[in-house]
Amino acid sequence: MIPFNRPHLTGKELTYIAEAHAAGQLSGNGTFTQRCQDRLAQQLGSARVLLTHSCTAALEMAALLADLRPGDEVIMPSFTFVSTANAFVLRGAVPVFVDIRPDTLNLDEAKVARAITPRTRAIVPVHYAGVGCEMDTILSLAQENSLLVIEDAAHGMWATYKQRELGSLGQLGALSFHETKNIICGEGGALLLNDPSYIERAEIIWQKGTDRNRFFQGLVDKYSWVDIGSSFLPSELSAAFLWAQLEKGEEITAKRKAGWLKYQEQLSTVGKKPWFSLPVIPKECAHNAHLFYLLARDQGCRDSFLQHARSQEVSALFHYVPLHLASFGKAHARCPEPLRVTERIAGCLIRLPLFADLQPEEIKQVLHAVESFVP
Repeated sequence: MIPFNRPHLTGKELTYIAEAHAAGQLSGNGTFTQRCQDRLAQQLGSARVLLTHSCTAALEMAALLADLRPGDEVIMPSFTFVSTANAFVLRGAVPVFVDIRPDTLNLDEAKVARAITPRTRAIVPVHYAGVGCEMDTILSLAQENSLLVIEDAAHGMWATYKQRELGSLGQLGALSFHETKNIICGEGGALLLNDPSYIERAEIIWQKGTDRNRFFQGLVDKYSWVDIGSSFLPSELSAAFLWAQLEKGEEITAKRKAGWLKYQEQLSTVGKKPWFSLPVIPKECAHNAHLFYLLARDQGCRDSFLQHARSQEVSALFHYVPLHLASFGKAHARCPEPLRVTERIAGCLIRLPLFADLQPEEIKQVLHAVESFVP
């Protein structure tokens, strides 16, 4: 069976973990944490980057920095992972779900304005499959209405919108290094602080609500509890693993793109048939080959293909169940308008196996599974 994902190793992960152990620091914010943060800040153009134990944690930090109050509203797509909404619901905010575009499957920027109310505090675009949202429009709307833009760039490492790295365009951004992502450390994430005014408080929240960083800098003679916060730091073991991945990030992305392009080239004729369509990449976006998906003509076709793929020993998967259709979403979020595109896409989407070490014979097997399917 060809798996949907196979975690990639560069060969240096265990060496760096051993170095962290030899240095005598396994808890967070050591040498490898600093290396990763500095590398990410330089690459992304962020004022400051803080590693976290997950993208979920980075989003929760962003929600704390947004200083949300119960009843505040945050605009986002329903077609996303639950953490996108949970981070803000934990602060008492209400997710306001807006439909997605039928081409990129990203937040439909043309519908965001109609969802803004006096209670709106932030817009959270999700860059699906490492393809950038239409950020110029979203940023303009946010500026006109004095709203924060918090990018969920969990899929977005090494992808750009108009030559700017995903996650670096809003005031805040969140990355994921979960084992299913392009760059990994098992579980991990990062908060991107693109607006320097958030740095000082973010460091306090990151350090469990203490001014510990100021203590390390010699600015105070002891650190104490000064704000809310939590345990958001990853261990040095995770950071050491991540450093090995970041060193080879461009190489990993290139390998994934090679597989993605092979799918695109070979399936271009399939995309012209009535039962499948292929991903759309806008000209202003450079994607990172995070996902390759097919859109079936309907849910029956999708379900039949998934069964067919299993019979061909290929692990193809569907994706998100829209949050507005979940019981908790119905109770704690709202939809200003019907989400027809979201509901259609959720019932039609098929993700094909894609990872850095996908072998040519495996690609052929996946392609055969698609090309041999007749609904």
